[in-house]
Amino acid sequence: MSSFDHYVRDVPTDTWDVPMAGAARFTWEYDDGRDRLLALYQKGKDKQWDAQLRIDWDQEVDPTNVAGLPENFNPLFGSDIWEKMTEAERQEFGRHQGSWLFSQFLHGEQGALNVSARIVQSVPDLDSKFYAATQVMDEARHVELYARFVHEKLGMYYPINQDLAKLLKESLDDSRWDLPYLGMQVLIEGLALAAFGLYRDMATTPLVKQLLAYVMQDEARHVAFGRLALKDYYKELTSAERAEREEFVVEGCYLMRDRFTGREVFENLGLPMDRCMEYVENSQMFTLYQSLLFSRIVPIVKDIGLWGDKVQAAYADMGVLDNAKADLEALMRQDEDIAEKYDAERQEREMAERRREVEEAIALGSE
Repeated sequence: MSSFDHYVRDVPTDTWDVPMAGAARFTWEYDDGRDRLLALYQKGKDKQWDAQLRIDWDQEVDPTNVAGLPENFNPLFGSDIWEKMTEAERQEFGRHQGSWLFSQFLHGEQGALNVSARIVQSVPDLDSKFYAATQVMDEARHVELYARFVHEKLGMYYPINQDLAKLLKESLDDSRWDLPYLGMQVLIEGLALAAFGLYRDMATTPLVKQLLAYVMQDEARHVAFGRLALKDYYKELTSAERAEREEFVVEGCYLMRDRFTGREVFENLGLPMDRCMEYVENSQMFTLYQSLLFSRIVPIVKDIGLWGDKVQAAYADMGVLDNAKADLEALMRQDEDIAEKYDAERQEREMAERRREVEEAIALGSE
């Protein structure tokens, strides 16, 4: 059965064609490369994995509460809209909210797949091309993984959020080679990494925690790649060129902030849009959530040198300026450690299962 049969509303069945500007760049320098980028490339090769084998797909998921979060994490909890809902209506809302969230993760990963392929073409340095090629494989795996999760565990898709679609388009239709980096590696991947981390840490559903931990292990490398490549390049920009990139960052961050308000769910369920949005945007939970979503983006933007007055004013307006103090290296190490912990636990379970089989075989032989 086609995915189109499971969307909450009709979506175009033809492809979304985004014209791409700029050149495919070749280099004849094969021996010179930055050690840190080449080390990241090696790590990207070493850390490849199979989504069909590494994930325990037999684990159950409640489609009405995908992550297994307490009721007070619901964006409308405490509102008169929520209080008037029946239990069946609340469960239906939870089902749509989970479908919407993981559909956006899925669409974002397809965006990353296309943009990272574009980076392979457009970036001028061979070491960057090497690493970006490993990212293309990572993103293909993430699309595969989220598509299976949404299809098998949720059975419902939401269309791509238009704020995400706009930023993807702007990242592809600019001829400058660094704009796909800035849009994808810093803004889209940075926000995704923070969102994945929030749900990985808060979720009580084992499959969701495991899935997000493994995806984040890859995403941490992708964000590091963007930081390394852009930090070197942006040191050489003129003030006017840097101001153009900062304008792109500001616009992109506002788009990314609005991406996670969940408007599509309210609209699809026929809820009063204005009242829902007013409650969500003024709720303490959403304010905290929004701040945490920018925990990865803000320090990266500062680190690569796009830290002018306009950028800082925008982050102050969003209430996320303090995130500039975050320790990115520590966050990335934590992402690696959590994924490795899941691997160790999985290997321990497999060993225990093999020991049990051997003991049963010995017992049968004794009889």
